[in-house]
Amino acid sequence: MDRDRWLELNLRGMQAAFSSFARSAGAELLELDGVIATVNAAVPERSVFNSVVYLDPEALAATYDELAAAYAEAGCSWTVWVPEQDMGTVRMLEAAGHTLDAQPRAMGIDLDGVGEPDLSGLDWTDQGDAEEMALLNDSAYGYEPGTWLRGMGRGAEGLHVYLARVDANPAATVCSRDADEDCAIWMVATAEWARGRGLSTALMQKAIFDGARRACRTSTLQATKLGAPVYRRIGYEDLGALGMWEFRPPELADKAQPGPPA
Repeated sequence: MDRDRWLELNLRGMQAAFSSFARSAGAELLELDGVIATVNAAVPERSVFNSVVYLDPEALAATYDELAAAYAEAGCSWTVWVPEQDMGTVRMLEAAGHTLDAQPRAMGIDLDGVGEPDLSGLDWTDQGDAEEMALLNDSAYGYEPGTWLRGMGRGAEGLHVYLARVDANPAATVCSRDADEDCAIWMVATAEWARGRGLSTALMQKAIFDGARRACRTSTLQATKLGAPVYRRIGYEDLGALGMWEFRPPELADKAQPGPPA
């Protein structure tokens, strides 16, 4: 599969997931000619929950004013996910006052031949509690407790929640969500005290194996700098950066924002 097709899978998976998160959280979902935008006034300071994902740069340019008006009315910071090669969109967003907030890596793996990991020594479930998963992500990314639930809700459609415990305490989590034949990975987080034990790696390997059993042919994700080396060891390939071009209203300028989810 060529790089452009891999990137399209990544972006389509993001559109499907963000749409599901918005519906679960009771946020506004804008679907504008191939452009998906989530407007979540419950977390105005967190632009990752107010995301715009597009497939066609011309469609984004045509709908930009409508998007900006919606976010201004809701009083939200917001971000546009831009593939690194789309310099035309970068220039448009810079001119409109957006700044580059983060550059997670788009990554993908072919699931043909993926084997089942041995989780016999792990206390884990694939029916994890949404609140426990959310609190692990809040802690991992420096968010105030409860932020993640306000951002994505408790029951995102199609979300598989994997959770590992150590001494009965939630220690690591991985989520997956199928979009067509792609098993997209979301919300990878490990408690600081539980890092270095391979918990998230084991859960990810199980998640993509399960995806393959559901007839998914690929898996995609967006990786932080910390997560990318872990995913490479599993077999994910780097597809290039996805710039998060953020617009932050002046009244939210003093709200510090950690990096994006893995």
